[in-house]
Amino acid sequence: MQILIIEENPDLARIWSAHLTRQGMNVTHAQSKTEAHALVTDRAFDVVILDADIDGGRPIALADYISYRLPVARIIFVTGTSFFSDGSIFALASNVHACVPTDSDPADIVSLVDHHARAARQQAGPSGP
Repeated sequence: MQILIIEENPDLARIWSAHLTRQGMNVTHAQSKTEAHALVTDRAFDVVILDADIDGGRPIALADYISYRLPVARIIFVTGTSFFSDGSIFALASNVHACVPTDSDPADIVSLVDHHARAARQQAGPSGP
């Protein structure tokens, strides 16, 4: 399973990456939208963990680009604010499948990623990422 973490906080990304890697997932980290854009252009991912607060809270254009480049990839937004707590994020980006607090237990993040990575692979079929 190919996972991309787009998170400005390297310590948080490192924690999530360690937990995901222990479960056998291949994890790549992008610390900026520019870095993420380049990775999504060149590689395929099953799940993208996207910091909803990246670049001052403007992640939608990046989510749209991910949807265009990787239509089967599933985005899990993580946020440290309550801005999207009303569920509006699901109306703004078609490929968002979850939105969780940044301080979620890493084991919960792993379970969510595992579920969505399997679903993405099943949706992609045998020729998927």
